[in-house]
Amino acid sequence: MEFTAFLFATLLAHVGFAVFVTAHAFWTDRDAGKWPFLTLAFGLAGIAAYFFYDETESGRI
Repeated sequence: MEFTAFLFATLLAHVGFAVFVTAHAFWTDRDAGKWPFLTLAFGLAGIAAYFFYDETESGRI
């Protein structure tokens, strides 16, 4: 795969992931907050953080 094609595919995927996070937050009445931007920057890691990071957790382990 050419480098430019790889970059384009990666950019397209990250934009799609960010749109998905935004849409999911809208459909579930959840505050998207910073997650669409982080997903745009970090891709799948941003999606994982959006679903598994809970700001309401109190206390530390």
